[in-house]
Amino acid sequence: MPELPEVETTRRGIQPYMQGKTVAEVVVRQPKLRWPVPPDLAQQLAGSRIVHIRRRAKYLLFEFAHGVMLLHLGMSGSLRVYPDGSAPPPEKHDHLDIITADHTVLRLRDPRRFGAVLWFAGAAEQHPLLQHLGPEPLQDEFTAGYLKTALSRRKSAVKTALMDNKIVVGVGNIYANEALFAAGILPTRRADRVSAEECRRLVAEIRSVLQRALEAGGSSLRDFLHSDGQSGYFQQQYNVYGREGEPCRACGTPIARQVLGQRSSFYCPQCQH
Repeated sequence: MPELPEVETTRRGIQPYMQGKTVAEVVVRQPKLRWPVPPDLAQQLAGSRIVHIRRRAKYLLFEFAHGVMLLHLGMSGSLRVYPDGSAPPPEKHDHLDIITADHTVLRLRDPRRFGAVLWFAGAAEQHPLLQHLGPEPLQDEFTAGYLKTALSRRKSAVKTALMDNKIVVGVGNIYANEALFAAGILPTRRADRVSAEECRRLVAEIRSVLQRALEAGGSSLRDFLHSDGQSGYFQQQYNVYGREGEPCRACGTPIARQVLGQRSSFYCPQCQH
């Protein structure tokens, strides 16, 4: 699943081609995604200018003067940009095109159809999907003090808490595993038993792992590709994720795996406590 670094990498890739452009046409080939594509989407967008493209959590927000289009890549979605009328014929899983007045095409490909394209005639933060989200992990609001307070209310495993978007957005499975390893905290530890000092380390490591993933262009899992069709390379830096039975890069102990909240958790039994 594309996580925060992959979504942010996608945003940075498409922004120079789409922001400021006027939409000429919207072609919907498959409206049955995670939620139905609004039947009036083409009517809402045609003739309107894309004022700004930003990200909130794992949502891409295409802001117009009269509302916002929310786009989520789901489990396997990706966006490709084809400038100057260079788009090839659509393939089976190419479900939606946004075509600008200068013939640039933004194409959504989503083999598993768990993505979403929604329209909201209001400020993005007022949309029900965004109203109750926690802070962005790379912004100043995400502090050790904030995290300590948030975790103190949770008796669930700390990794499960970190993946709750009401606590902090965008720290998905891969990056939660990697940050907890770097901070020396077992993913199974009860959230309310993480100390203030450990929260300080955890905030620093979450930021570090996400920044390094952004610099590497994200990870390439399943069908994720950049907007230019290239792969991300952060998976080559994993310390624990997907490395069950392999030696820990720090101490040599075999990496262990445990399922938490229906997601695989990877950790070093020696380095994490």
